[in-house]
Amino acid sequence: MLDRIRTYLSFVRFEHAVFALPFALTSAWVCAGGVPPLRSLAWIIVAVISARSAAMGFNRIVDLEFDKLNPRTKNRELPTGKLTLSQAWVFVIVSSAIFVFAAYRLNWLAFWLSFPTLAWLFGYSYTKRFTDWSHLWLGSALGIAPVGAWIALKGTIELPPILLMVAVTCWVAGFDIIYATLDEDFDRRIGLHSLVVRFGAIKALWISRGLHGIFLLALAAFGSASQLGAVFWLAWLFIVGFITYEHAIAKPGDPQKVNTAFFTVNGIVSVLLFVATALDLALR
Repeated sequence: MLDRIRTYLSFVRFEHAVFALPFALTSAWVCAGGVPPLRSLAWIIVAVISARSAAMGFNRIVDLEFDKLNPRTKNRELPTGKLTLSQAWVFVIVSSAIFVFAAYRLNWLAFWLSFPTLAWLFGYSYTKRFTDWSHLWLGSALGIAPVGAWIALKGTIELPPILLMVAVTCWVAGFDIIYATLDEDFDRRIGLHSLVVRFGAIKALWISRGLHGIFLLALAAFGSASQLGAVFWLAWLFIVGFITYEHAIAKPGDPQKVNTAFFTVNGIVSVLLFVATALDLALR
């Protein structure tokens, strides 16, 4: 049983929830002016994790034929047979049902929006087949989280979560471009689309830097609109440093450098933002 659980967690890269969950929590804390009601907070966490799990599982199913051919991905759970296609589909369906139920437990607006949200999340899996800008679609898939958390608590859409959505969209798109440099040759040979394939790794990394510049500006606008104080702005300065470091170490085609930039640095950025925002509100 434990081996099976570990297999499913690896299947959806459960540890990558750190990229979306802290931003949803940041939005929830700002919306509530502090710690949100625990019942709502619990369902928000369930919704974010289940939606991400459903989307990741669906992506693995849709990309199975490509993953079998790509040396970087051929050892994943589906290509190696650690999970069957039927098991993967059951996982996606159950995760989707949990997400819809969590949204229902929050409020009716969240419930009705859960269906187009799933459609948008699943739609990303096909984007590399027809657009070079699939990175932005992926970014927006995670960018939904802050808006969803705000809707879960207030049932409305306001300026702060929209600004945070813009920030997350550009942040994810930027580091996804860095990650896409690992598959440049494979994607070009197979006929998949990305900005790295379109412009080459060097030019694509400049686009990534531009997107991360917008991320920092949108994050600053979010802090201003949310009337956050010194702790947030100190964290913002550290985030500027981490993003600068990310681009300094990211080397096209170097898995070790790219993985450090992709996983370690961005994990720190998301957690730092949430902790600083929660601390700022607590001190207020």
